Amino acid sequence: MDVRVDWIDRFVGLSSLDEKLRDRLITQSQVITVPKGTILFGPGKNPENLLLLLGGTVRVQQTSEGGREMVLYRVHAGESCVLTTACMLAYEDYSAEGVAETEVQAAAIPRRVFDDLVATSKSFRTFVFSAYSRRITDLFHVIEEIAFQKVDIRLAQKLVELADNHAMLKATHAQLAAELGTAREVISRQLQEFQRRGWVATARGEVKLLDIGALKSLSESI
Repeated sequence: MDVRVDWIDRFVGLSSLDEKLRDRLITQSQVITVPKGTILFGPGKNPENLLLLLGGTVRVQQTSEGGREMVLYRVHAGESCVLTTACMLAYEDYSAEGVAETEVQAAAIPRRVFDDLVATSKSFRTFVFSAYSRRITDLFHVIEEIAFQKVDIRLAQKLVELADNHAMLKATHAQLAAELGTAREVISRQLQEFQRRGWVATARGEVKLLDIGALKSLSESI
């Protein structure tokens, strides 16, 4: 079948639309193919289309003021971009960049069609918000990972600071968690990672710093 016609059947929530809405999506949307490396959207730009990926991968990333890139998530075939959906619903500009990590084929639903169908079609709204919810859940996992990456630096800083160049620190996991404003379980997992690296040894109410140099190096890596 012609991909311009059959793409809608690749998405369960859309394949169940009535014939009139299906025809409208097919005739008023466009199947596009973009080469690897194409910047699909970027900070300060307003989304013009909702892209439903039919093939390829899009990498969504942010770049810090210092030029460090941080991958937030990837969009694969059969998915939509949660950031694009959020920006279209809220009429906000993008705050991150989307790059075609491979050649990408996607169905582009124009904003005017998106807005009208969200307002008038319960089935389309259900499709949009169901996909949005799934992607938000995935994004929470990414945020958790990012938080862990930040916590390791903050924890290294706090261990060096509280130990004051001594090899032994009297502190429970709960106390360290209170110092950093995070959960005790987060501190416990990060200390386990430090211990695996040979940087610390933990005992009840104590943390022994085995490699202060490595901790200082990590603490200064911001």
